[in-house]
Amino acid sequence: MPTLPREHPEPPQPHQARQTAESFGTNARGYDQARPAYPDALVARIVAGSPGPDVLDVGTGTGIAARQFQAAGCAVLGVDPDARMADLAQARGMRVEVATFEAWEPAGRSFDTLISAQSWHWLDPAVGAVKAARVLRPNGRLAIFGHVFEPPVEVAEPFAAALRRVAPDSPFSDQPARRPLELYEAGYAKIADKIRETEQFDDPEQWRFDWEQSYTRDQWLDLLPTTGGLTRLRPDQLAEILGAVGGVIDAMGGRFTMHYTTLATTAVRAGTP
Repeated sequence: MPTLPREHPEPPQPHQARQTAESFGTNARGYDQARPAYPDALVARIVAGSPGPDVLDVGTGTGIAARQFQAAGCAVLGVDPDARMADLAQARGMRVEVATFEAWEPAGRSFDTLISAQSWHWLDPAVGAVKAARVLRPNGRLAIFGHVFEPPVEVAEPFAAALRRVAPDSPFSDQPARRPLELYEAGYAKIADKIRETEQFDDPEQWRFDWEQSYTRDQWLDLLPTTGGLTRLRPDQLAEILGAVGGVIDAMGGRFTMHYTTLATTAVRAGTP
């Protein structure tokens, strides 16, 4: 399931693919209902390692992570370029400003923590860490995290085959059915390198959380259309792919267990104001 930046060198890079980056709001409610939350242990560790409660959530989307931090006692401000996603987050009690992070104006505000859940790869890598350093208070924490969405091979291979057949011109159709965890880890290592380049943070840390979630056929077919490879397909294309995957899950007994890994790159802003 394509969710992270492609490792191929050819353009466009994820932050340049604005139509895909801003396509998740086509079904904001479905996204909010189907996408999994983040491990409680991750949220608790970030909150415990932050100097205060003020959190900026970059790429907040519908506020899935933001609500978790709010429940942990934080005051969260979200930034997202998609007004449809922001509207839903606001309807659920979040404060959101509609803008790309690159263009967003902090207007003198600063934060104890800056988080970005499943969205940092859509930012210009030359801008993200530098701007994060600018809006974080001394000793504030930058935490970039996301899930590894790789279902079992029995589900992944029929999905990849259907995507290649139905949408051969999709930028995601040439990806392998399943990508190794090391590929995702390399992506988070590159994020750490960009943080180091700013010379504004202590040395970044890499965190990993492993967990499982059981999905019924319908639950998985609700989640699939919220992924970057499918958000821009025509209804008939989407229906064909979902039909192929649904048939496979039916043959597996109607459900399967997803083994998730959630990865994080995190760093503390240097303590000198």
